[in-house]
Amino acid sequence: MATFWTLGCDAHDPQRLAAFWALALGYVPEPGFDGPDSASIVDPDGRGPAIAFLAVPEGKTAKNRMHIDVRVAGPGPWDLAERARLIRQRVPELVAGGATVVGEQWYDDVLGHVVMRDPEGNEFCVA
Repeated sequence: MATFWTLGCDAHDPQRLAAFWALALGYVPEPGFDGPDSASIVDPDGRGPAIAFLAVPEGKTAKNRMHIDVRVAGPGPWDLAERARLIRQRVPELVAGGATVVGEQWYDDVLGHVVMRDPEGNEFCVA
């Protein structure tokens, strides 16, 4: 049996970061875990882990050692052209939510993933 777990994240603005990641992942605010120095989001279907955001005074100073991949096509195997189309569709939505594009990774002339940064500069991939 898997262990229930929460991903804990440092943040300058927990509310803003929680709102961005709720948009990116289709999550919702976790009832009872919303304060000025913290926020938490959960999978509305109860399958994925909760993600908590806690205010810290220091800013991000280096590349993430761990990051989230937003898998727009779900679990594989994939039709690579359709997966690339879904990636291209999702990226502008995340930019509108406050993310920035860092670059694209291609594999044999097929878009593999887009590297992005969330509103506080944390890297993630749309794959």
